[in-house]
Amino acid sequence: MPRIQAPTVAEHRARQRRAILDAARAHLAEEGRAPSLAQVGARAGLARSSVYDYFDSRDDLLAAVVADVFPDWAGQVTGSMEAADTPGGQVWAYVEANLTLFAGSEQAVARALTSVVDPSLLAEPVSRFHQSLQEPLVAALEAHGEAQPQLVADIIDSMVVRVSRDIWEPAPGTAPSTLTTCLELLERLLKPYLLPAGSRAS
Repeated sequence: MPRIQAPTVAEHRARQRRAILDAARAHLAEEGRAPSLAQVGARAGLARSSVYDYFDSRDDLLAAVVADVFPDWAGQVTGSMEAADTPGGQVWAYVEANLTLFAGSEQAVARALTSVVDPSLLAEPVSRFHQSLQEPLVAALEAHGEAQPQLVADIIDSMVVRVSRDIWEPAPGTAPSTLTTCLELLERLLKPYLLPAGSRAS
């Protein structure tokens, strides 16, 4: 029987740190406010004193969450784009992946971070996040043959933000839109431009 190798100290610490960050993100998504270190420890199955082995304070933990979430979100979007076969398909994958993030619990995390984290702490990560998404989007539009790729990229971003607003902030007296409804609307607007006729079926 093969011998099972015990995790190293570094691997153990990495797993515990990952558990703490995941617990903090889950709390932010569910509660909409910053957790205490005790709350994070309880959710992660760790003692409060163990959480202090990794983070000195709640602000230190929130800074680590900020540093963790934006690259994660960018990786989800760019990963979806890389899996597409054509430049137009990459742009549509960008739209789908962003709307999926807006419609899911990660949007609640983003909203909570905006309300509990100092804006100066968010400014640089948000800027890097936006740039990391804009570069592949503009490149895909250029490869698609768009003469004004940056302008069209800005328009697509505006469309995604506007449509997704109805998921989280619907007009008074109206029901929230679903992810499917939002995608169907943008599909009608964008797919004729992005995808060849034979590729438009969802």
